[in-house]
Amino acid sequence: MNLTDEQRALLEGEKGEVMAKVVKTLVMYGETFGAGRMVPVTSQYGHTVISFGLGVMKPIYDLYDTLLGGDLPKGQQFTADPRPLDDKVPASFLENLVFKKFMYNQQARYEAQLEKLGVTGDDGYTCTCYMPEVGNTPKRGEVLSWAESSAVVYANSVLGARCNRNSGIIELMGSIAGFVPEFGLLTDQGRKATWVIDVRCKNRPEPQLLGSAIGMKVMEDVPYIRGMEKWLGTELTDAAKDYLKDFGAATASNGAVGLYHIEHLTPEAVDMGESLIAEGAQTWVIDDETLENVRKNYPVIWKDPAAVPRLCFVGCPHMSLTQLQDWTDAVEAGLEKNGRQQVAVPTVFTAPTAVIREFEKTPYAARLSKTGVVVSYICPLMYMNNPLCKSKAVITSSNKLRTYTSAKYYTEADILDIITGKEGAR
Repeated sequence: MNLTDEQRALLEGEKGEVMAKVVKTLVMYGETFGAGRMVPVTSQYGHTVISFGLGVMKPIYDLYDTLLGGDLPKGQQFTADPRPLDDKVPASFLENLVFKKFMYNQQARYEAQLEKLGVTGDDGYTCTCYMPEVGNTPKRGEVLSWAESSAVVYANSVLGARCNRNSGIIELMGSIAGFVPEFGLLTDQGRKATWVIDVRCKNRPEPQLLGSAIGMKVMEDVPYIRGMEKWLGTELTDAAKDYLKDFGAATASNGAVGLYHIEHLTPEAVDMGESLIAEGAQTWVIDDETLENVRKNYPVIWKDPAAVPRLCFVGCPHMSLTQLQDWTDAVEAGLEKNGRQQVAVPTVFTAPTAVIREFEKTPYAARLSKTGVVVSYICPLMYMNNPLCKSKAVITSSNKLRTYTSAKYYTEADILDIITGKEGAR
């Protein structure tokens, strides 16, 4: 790899052994993927995917102690994925015991390490760090050192920033060094689409379902998606951004998509159009029948597939302020229609701490509280990441949560029917 004199000096120990190892790690990472050089990280903040203090992660804590003891130059501040614990989220005595005494018993220690390394604060714990209330919103063309698949695909696609799908810890090392290896989605060629997806649905496709179908088809490739303007328009409104947030999370978790282009909508597609399509790109047509077939083939891995739902999560990735307000209206209307005062299934809406704070300033917060819905900053995936949840019938509208846990996927309309007690809804 061609390093600058300054980078070479760091590799050779000018700033100490720990910094030399950080740079060596980045060099080895880049060489693995054929990078020819390092490029500066230009965004204001980084983002780390590891936010949970699992007791079995001792090597991580030891590594962070080494980084903290290495007298490193001050790198970027960073945001982090959501915390795994919140006492407001429904859990049994045994579940709480497992969470706090066994699984996440290093949470306090780990968060103290993150604070010293540069986490932005309590508001920085969210998978949707790019929301304006949180403040980690990179500009178009900025180079990032992030992990978290749903955040990376959003930054690349909707914001037009540049970031590879980095692993945990690698992203932190890029933030510390201030540079990352140039390959993949950091290059013009790597951002070209090798798939053209023609969406020919008669009905507005569910974002999580459309993203799932496309992710499973293209895997890690870049898709150029046509036919969405009738539902999303040609401007990145708040509604369009919310749709793309959830759509992108499904492409990234059900496949390994790090970047997509939406014709007439996402910034690079608006500016460059079909010149973004690589020579020899494959084409796939997707319609309502395709999406229904995808949905029907999701496995149900509950211990009892016919079980009555015991918990519902909405918000993986975290919800926006607009989504919290829209869901409040929908839940109230559903309850009134079905003759109920409160939800029929314990339900948790998850959102960034900063978004929740803004939500609580509005009349919507008190209204939603009356329905029995809990609003939390928690990471639903981390909540579900325990053996007790395998026997618990959890439902969700998130394809990411379905993919990584035993939660069962339903469309947003079906979730609304179930939690508001519509007769026959299951």
